[in-house]
Amino acid sequence: MKTVGIIGGIGPESTIDYYRKIVSAYCEYDTYGNYPKIIINSINMSEMLNLLGADRFDKIADNLVVEFGKLAAAGADFGLLASNTPHIVFDKVREFSPLPLISIVEATYNKVKELGLKHVALFGTKFTMNGGFYDQVFLQHNIQVFIPDDADQSFIHEKYLAELIKGNILNDTKSKLLEIASKMKKEHGIQGLILGGTELSLILQNGDAPGVHIIDTTDAHVESILEALK
Repeated sequence: MKTVGIIGGIGPESTIDYYRKIVSAYCEYDTYGNYPKIIINSINMSEMLNLLGADRFDKIADNLVVEFGKLAAAGADFGLLASNTPHIVFDKVREFSPLPLISIVEATYNKVKELGLKHVALFGTKFTMNGGFYDQVFLQHNIQVFIPDDADQSFIHEKYLAELIKGNILNDTKSKLLEIASKMKKEHGIQGLILGGTELSLILQNGDAPGVHIIDTTDAHVESILEALK
């Protein structure tokens, strides 16, 4: 059995969600009663956010390579980042990582392609919404990614860091997020909404936004992880 190596802690709530979903998906697949082997390296979220705010992307990449080295030394066969935001440096990390890595962006693209969507919105931290790393993958396949306007980006970013990362789920925040999605459907004709922050799935689920398919990036990532475990 292969061993999954997860860099988590960015943030803790989504790391817990990853663990539960990987175990659940694997147990549905394995009919012999086995459980997946998982190693979690929980890193300092505050340090990561401070480096992002200072545009120190090379330092972030270097740090993540070191952390993947720890997972490799512990016996992991492949690795992943249990968060969207650090994928802003994913290509460089993948180049130098001692482990093969599974990208949440590529996994999400596969899900959007499977659904046949061509116009999607992206919610997440400002680093994710403005990072361009979803565009790099999706535009290669003629799928257009729209991001909210500046005011709505600020709202999503602030609520993400102040509430969702801490596991605080508020109805007023959910209502505003759905209002933003509805506005983007009218303005841009979005068919789907990518939850480009792994904690966003704690507050939004598919079916919440009429006419817009909500794509949980954690679920898409877990599907790819399960394939690697088979």
